[in-house]
Amino acid sequence: MAFDGFDLGTEVQRAVEQALRELRTVNVLIAGRTGVGKSTLVNAMFAGNLAETGQGRPVTTSTREYWKEGIPLRIFDTRGLETAAYAETLGELREFVAERASDTSADRHIHVAWVCVAEDSRRVERAEVETHEMLARYVPVLGVVTKSRADQGFRAVVQDLLRLARNVVRVRAVAEVLDDGHVIGQFGLADLVETTLAIVPESHRRAFVAAQRASLEHKKRHAHGIVATSAFAAAGFAATPLPFADAAALVPIQIGMLAGISATWGLPISTAFLTTLIAAASGATAATVVGRAVVGGLLKLIPGAGSLVGGAISAATASTITVALGETYVLTLATLFSAKDGQTPTPEEVKREFQTRLAERFGASG
Repeated sequence: MAFDGFDLGTEVQRAVEQALRELRTVNVLIAGRTGVGKSTLVNAMFAGNLAETGQGRPVTTSTREYWKEGIPLRIFDTRGLETAAYAETLGELREFVAERASDTSADRHIHVAWVCVAEDSRRVERAEVETHEMLARYVPVLGVVTKSRADQGFRAVVQDLLRLARNVVRVRAVAEVLDDGHVIGQFGLADLVETTLAIVPESHRRAFVAAQRASLEHKKRHAHGIVATSAFAAAGFAATPLPFADAAALVPIQIGMLAGISATWGLPISTAFLTTLIAAASGATAATVVGRAVVGGLLKLIPGAGSLVGGAISAATASTITVALGETYVLTLATLFSAKDGQTPTPEEVKREFQTRLAERFGASG
């Protein structure tokens, strides 16, 4: 629809395209011996059970690339470090990462490599040391101690031998029940998220945050940042000041905010999904949202805003409205992802929860 020169469909499409441009795709290479727990780690760290259900294709005779539609992540799984053909494997891997590192597109670079060593083995093999040394010439490397149970100084040993690794993180991807009934819970995954984010290029951090499911706190942190940026933009725009009748021009900022938050949480970014969110925010249909959801609906719920009718929308009011809408959406997603153990909710679940949260916050009808 369009009114006063504003077309909702065009703005939604523009927000989708912008969110996808900013999201990009992060590439993670995982190396380690067979049985070290790489697939278990991938499924615990990332949405969509990627190691089990993702699409795969060989990039060398010993390395496969995995991905899944809608997840901004490519996993490169290197196998066979313990095989008799290890020298050939290492040579192929060197050629692969060197070619990726020299590519003019940063989206094709390997952004981080995890070299996995199992704690229960209590030893670091020569192949693991040589692999990390080769990888470190082309890409930031992290050591990951998998199947962690009792450190007993093993992390320090790994850190000493994998001397070019930026850091070494101990993780347990799944809980384990011991013979005596004692449970060793899942741990270390949020630390691995934090450590990886510290070395992934800034341009690809949002993609990593979106793809991972181990730390909802990181998703919330990045989403809060989008809300704050959008509120600042809305305040600056409103400070013009705008005639109240033209305040619908603030809506593109808020559409972009919803798209950016959705991308950060790893939700599907499409015109259909974003239009569904706008419909939920309006409390009616997408066709009524422009100017009414923001100005006619939410604005009335801000103390003192009623006096602005026919006048100008203040910077403070524009910022307050934007923060209220954005933080309600962040709370919606935090609630759903927490309830689903980090797995992605359906668009219908998001819409229902968003409407419920809006009603609680604003007394709006869904």
